[in-house]
Amino acid sequence: MRNFTARFATAEEISRWDELVTANPNGGNLLQSEAYAEVKKHYGWDVLHVVYEGADFSSYNLVLEKRFPVLGAYWYMIKGPDVSGVEDLPGIFAANSEFVAREKLGVFAIKIEPDIPATDTSRAVIRGLGAIKTPDLQPNDHTVVLDISPEPEGILKSLTSRGRNSVRRAQREGVEVKDMPATTESFQAMYALMNGTLQAKATVRPRGFDYFERFWGGFMERGQGHLYFVYENGVPSVGAFVINYGRKGTYKDGGSLQKRNQYGDSHLVQWQAMNAMKELGCVEYDLCGTPPADQVKDPEHPLYGLGLFKTSFSKTVIDFVGCYDQVLSPVKYKVWSRLGERVARRIHTRRTGQQFY
Repeated sequence: MRNFTARFATAEEISRWDELVTANPNGGNLLQSEAYAEVKKHYGWDVLHVVYEGADFSSYNLVLEKRFPVLGAYWYMIKGPDVSGVEDLPGIFAANSEFVAREKLGVFAIKIEPDIPATDTSRAVIRGLGAIKTPDLQPNDHTVVLDISPEPEGILKSLTSRGRNSVRRAQREGVEVKDMPATTESFQAMYALMNGTLQAKATVRPRGFDYFERFWGGFMERGQGHLYFVYENGVPSVGAFVINYGRKGTYKDGGSLQKRNQYGDSHLVQWQAMNAMKELGCVEYDLCGTPPADQVKDPEHPLYGLGLFKTSFSKTVIDFVGCYDQVLSPVKYKVWSRLGERVARRIHTRRTGQQFY
């Protein structure tokens, strides 16, 4: 087992947070970024910065904390820990237990969500650590990831025939993709497009506009967020919000009018975004969210419609292991899992109108 120690990041490290996170073994994740930490501070979470140190590498990870009467602290290591593989998790779990006990942090459980592919081996390792499987929370726990390291023509050839033909037709017919500024007007138009698409193609609803305005604005202020529109008849008809973070580009949010005439416009937006991410140094592009690989063709799945679009770029869906809870206090966790979490989520939603996680 590879051994690790855990500690809180120093003030100097926090000041260089994005630089350090994107140097992690797996390249970091936008949900561990400085911009995202600033968002979550406004929605009921305390933000912590935890460092794991081993013989071969250090890993910088964002931790979201909520504290509850009697139970103590619950940690959500969103999209982490960032490690080189599932073989590192036993050392990470041991480091968590030692860290919480040493610093008397009062944490009764830690939700992990590493970007480790789901295989029989990875699941067995995590179960062997005594971790409890919990529902997945992030859309890209199941996703399509494209290699954008080749030259543009090579990327285009790697797409499915439907995706490639849609891009080329939109180009021939003069569809234009515009890079939009970070204004309230742009964000409102984007939110309307996204909301309309989710109502038509998924059975989920987005958070409130204030959340997305803060989210999109924070990433754009740091030069990490990019908003693209296609117009038809003078109004936005397709929108995409894309983030460059380290070596990864991510299609985070998108939407479109359900009735429009420009063929291939949504595909062309993605094609332009991929090339923009490549120019910024990204080598992979995450389309961020599909049904699990074995449910992509299930029309009853909430993300079926979105999955159809995203798998038109690549048929390969990656399933990550998703969320597990590392239990540090079995008695308190039993209370949490049987009643505490349900009550906490209900109270939070009633008070704020926002999602708990």
